[in-house]
Amino acid sequence: MKIGTVTGVVWATRKAACLSGQTFLVVQTPTGEIVAADQVGAGNGDKVLLVTGTAAARFCMESPVDAAVVAILDQGEK
Repeated sequence: MKIGTVTGVVWATRKAACLSGQTFLVVQTPTGEIVAADQVGAGNGDKVLLVTGTAAARFCMESPVDAAVVAILDQGEK
């Protein structure tokens, strides 16, 4: 899992049928930007929790995604 901050939205008017209705967010992580499927209604500036790889695809009903936003964080500690 990774923590990041939503910095934008990616729009795709043409996409695979299995991604219909899916929102994609640009998320800034400590290692760079990543595009993630939004599963929780996050918005610009929100701190979020990401899952990547197989976990993301499973969370998104086996859709071909490599990252998914699964939580909006209220607070966090290191």
